[in-house]
Formats: sequence, C-alpha cells, structure tokens
Amino acid sequence: MTILDGKATAAQIRSELAQAVQQRKLDGKKIPHLAAILVGNDGGSVSYVTSKVSACDQIGFESTLIRYDASVQEDILLDKVRQLNEDKSIDGFIVQLPLPAHIDELKVTQAIDPKKDVDGFHPRNLGNMILNLPGFLPATPAGIMALIERNNIETEGKNCVIIGRSNIVGTPLSIMLGRNANPGNCTVTLAHSRTSNLKDICLNADILIAAIGQPNFVTADMVKPGAVIIDVGTTRVEDPSRERGWRLVGDVKFDEVAPKCSFISPVPGGVGPMTIASLMMNTLKAMELKGK
Repeated sequence: MTILDGKATAAQIRSELAQAVQQRKLDGKKIPHLAAILVGNDGGSVSYVTSKVSACDQIGFESTLIRYDASVQEDILLDKVRQLNEDKSIDGFIVQLPLPAHIDELKVTQAIDPKKDVDGFHPRNLGNMILNLPGFLPATPAGIMALIERNNIETEGKNCVIIGRSNIVGTPLSIMLGRNANPGNCTVTLAHSRTSNLKDICLNADILIAAIGQPNFVTADMVKPGAVIIDVGTTRVEDPSRERGWRLVGDVKFDEVAPKCSFISPVPGGVGPMTIASLMMNTLKAMELKGK
C-alpha cells in the first residue's frame, strides 16, 4: 500500500511554479496576483484561505485577501466582484464558498469574469471543460487528476466509481476521468446517496473516489483488494484530545481500508494540498492567457 502524499506532490508543483515566477522576474514580466474574498469566520474557510495566501507567498505570487462580516449584503459583495473584474492588476480571484444563506452563491459565481475565475466554477468554464475547450478546470478535480498522473496510477480501461455528484467535485471529475486522455479513459460510475446496491458497485471499482461529505462512509467491506482510494472528504469532528478541540476526518475509514489498497490518499494531507496547487496553476495560467 502506497500513501498518495498530496503535501509532497503539491510541494513539487509549488517549486515548479516558483521557478516559473523567478524566470518571469528575470524577464521583467508581470508577477501573478491572486485575490480572495472571504465572508464570515467559518473555521474551515478561514484556514483554507490562509493556506492559499501562504502558497502564494511560497511561490512568489502577489496576493490580496478581502474580508467581510457574515452579515455583508449581497449587493456589496457583487460590487466588489465587479471591481476585481475590472482591476487589471488582479490576474485571478476566488470567492470562498460556502457563503451565508442570504447570499445567492450562483449569482456571485456568474458575476465573476470567466477569464479570472481560477476556481473554475463559472458556467462558461464548466462548459468549456465538458467540450474539452480551453478554460480553467475546477481546482479540486484538477488536483486529483494531477495526483493520479504524478503518482503514475494507471487509469486506462479501469472501472472508476465516484461517490458524490456535486458540481464542484464529483460531476466534473467524472467527465475528466472518462475523457480520451491520460489520465483518463476510465469507465466511470457516478454514484450518490440515492444509488441502489452502492456496496456492490464500489466492490467493482479499480479506482474509488469518495466525495460525499460523510465521515468514515467508505468501509473495508466496500473496497476491492488492490483498489486505488482517493478521499476528498474533509469534515471537522470534535476531538477533546487535540489542543484546537477538533480534527479533520475523511469520507474513508482509513485504518481499516488502507491495508486493502494499492494506493490511498490521507486526510489531511491528500487532496487538500492538491486543490491549492491547482488554484496556483490556474492563477499563472490566467496571467499567461492575457499575454503578460
């Protein structure tokens, strides 16, 4: 069994990006600038955005963090999105999700300029992904694909089961893995909470990707011996033994599943760092597409 070390793989990508930034500096070219909007004080969102800013610092990107209270009105947030769209110094930006219930996430996402949508959530970028046209791929699925590719995991002809059909992870990932490419060429089953005989379906998976958001959902009796397991879940659970009072738990019951696998990604330290690495790659791409 091999651990899919997202931290190490992401560090390799950051090093490559840092070299690209250094070369741009030597050539007198613009340095990528990523902005992030954070609304409220959700612990997961705060730590995630902090990690993104830290990655920018390590690579040499410029970064701007814009924070609002959870009570911010939708029109104020939309106005800031419009300002960032028009700001030529900003190459790409994100609005960290989830947003408070009184704000329409889809309206905010659609307001972002697709050319600056480095999260890859805008309908135009999702449409380009489906048609295999140039655009920004959603960061988490793209990070998973990079993790697979850089660890030389064979995907062609394999049965892949994805548990979870969100527009952020499951659905776009199913398209990427089914595409005629490397990695890709999988036979993909997109399963979800309404899927019948889910255990039997999972037992047929050469590659099993859990993105359902339910801690320890995938157990050993659902896993085919030698399967590749990728855990996208990140749920905070209370843990009085930790100084911070909580720990992250994935969708896979790691201790009992790991002995059956050929590869498995941990939580934390698996998909999460790869998501941030993909966001950084999209930011560099956004600037390069402007010809700067």
